[in-house]
Amino acid sequence: MSRAKSPYCSADEYLALERDSVVRHEYLDGQIYEMAGESLQHSQICVNLIGEVRSQLKGRECQVLSPNMKIRTGESKLFSYPDLTVVCGEPMFHDRHGDILLNPVVIFEVLSASAEAYDRGEKFLRYRNHIATLTDYVLVSQRRPVIEHLARRPDGQWLFSDAEGLSASLFIDSIGCRLDLAEVYARVVIAPLDPLPEA
Repeated sequence: MSRAKSPYCSADEYLALERDSVVRHEYLDGQIYEMAGESLQHSQICVNLIGEVRSQLKGRECQVLSPNMKIRTGESKLFSYPDLTVVCGEPMFHDRHGDILLNPVVIFEVLSASAEAYDRGEKFLRYRNHIATLTDYVLVSQRRPVIEHLARRPDGQWLFSDAEGLSASLFIDSIGCRLDLAEVYARVVIAPLDPLPEA
């Protein structure tokens, strides 16, 4: 994700530009950031996730939304495009356009080298502090079969768990959904990691 060449702009100015743009941009504190294209692995993982989660939510009150659905966080300080979003019950929107969701329950991000630190840090900080409906934040690695899960407990604290390896699975209790890593990473070719330097 790289900052677009623009001065500070308001959320309304961003939305006016974004709704006419053929390239997606995120907005953070008055700055517009162009979203990079995705790798084959990123695309495969996103499609696999959508298929797995959607199939388990059929006939229930929750539904899966694509990476083209924007999320508003806080008082219009962050507009983002999660890789996958789950909303339960009636979706609530920022305005009459119906393209900016306010009440996600689960947000998934497929990590990339350019945005991993942001997804783990500032973005999650905004999500957890400013989206009251959010119960789960799920981070999916492209580099190896690992899914990290942060779940909000009733006391407001966030509980971390993870699943690693193609034989592992991870359960998201809030939506009753089990992710089998073999399915999430189906057909995904994972490049071998560079060996650690010798001591």
